[in-house]
Amino acid sequence: MNRDAILVEGARKRYGEKDALAGLDLTVGRGTVHGLLGPNGAGKTTTVRILATLLRHDEGVVRVAGHDVRTEAREVRRRIGLLGQHAALDEELGGRQNLEMFGRLHHLGARRAGIRADELLERFGLADTGRKPVKQFSGGMRRRLDLAASLITEPEVLFLDEPTTGLDPRGRGEVWESVRSLVGGGTTVLLTTQYLEEADQLADRISVVDQGRVVADGTADELKARVGVDRIDVVVRDAARLEEAAGLLPAARAEVGVDVDRRRLSAPVADRMASLTATVRALGEAGIEAEDIALRRPTLDEVFLHLTDGEPGRDASRRKEVAA
Repeated sequence: MNRDAILVEGARKRYGEKDALAGLDLTVGRGTVHGLLGPNGAGKTTTVRILATLLRHDEGVVRVAGHDVRTEAREVRRRIGLLGQHAALDEELGGRQNLEMFGRLHHLGARRAGIRADELLERFGLADTGRKPVKQFSGGMRRRLDLAASLITEPEVLFLDEPTTGLDPRGRGEVWESVRSLVGGGTTVLLTTQYLEEADQLADRISVVDQGRVVADGTADELKARVGVDRIDVVVRDAARLEEAAGLLPAARAEVGVDVDRRRLSAPVADRMASLTATVRALGEAGIEAEDIALRRPTLDEVFLHLTDGEPGRDASRRKEVAA
């Protein structure tokens, strides 16, 4: 059996004069969570639609669960589940009723649909919702129920297209726990997201997509290493001495990032402990009081901006998404 749940080689999709996909390559191992990360218009949703047989690609090889999405679409559909950006639930029905309905739509008999509904409600912590209508569910509960509905046929591969958009931190955490439990059960998950923290938390590997191509691929740590060395962050107590403090950090002045509003400096360092010691000593000798000094790895936010060249308009929106 092919150990790759998803294989994409040179996929292209054109809309008029625009390339939605421009030779995209992607490999996803079985039983893993693979993050597909990129800005709006990068090609993430187009990729998912092609993989789910909802859209035909123009060129390239695309296989899911060992089957060609173009010539074996029916076999692919039997093996996948899809959770889109918007819930597909009946607001007036309860959780069990919704799942039974999805089971019958997938040609499960009434008895089997009921059994499967009970299994999924228990699995996603919704067994105690009874006949309460979905319109009374919290955002996290709705999304977990939607996720349960996508698993009604026990798919080998599950596509999650921005599954936590609009959820508060509690709801997002509930969905994350559900996704982790799926992978523990052997399901392969392809996750598209604009929340960088989400990819960092969930994905075994991450592919960064920009302008219809994968521009980088690896674990979160591998991608962070591509940005370069570790960084030292310093928050000074007196904002008036921020520029003076910047000149004392063990890095070229041009490499020091300055955040005036937060009274924060950030600079790359080659030797973690030596740089920390030197910074503490230099600030102390200059009489500059620091509220906080910390060493850290590059964030996935910085990786994203680095790999996509930090195009105008992306930086601000990206920070809002991460902070959401």
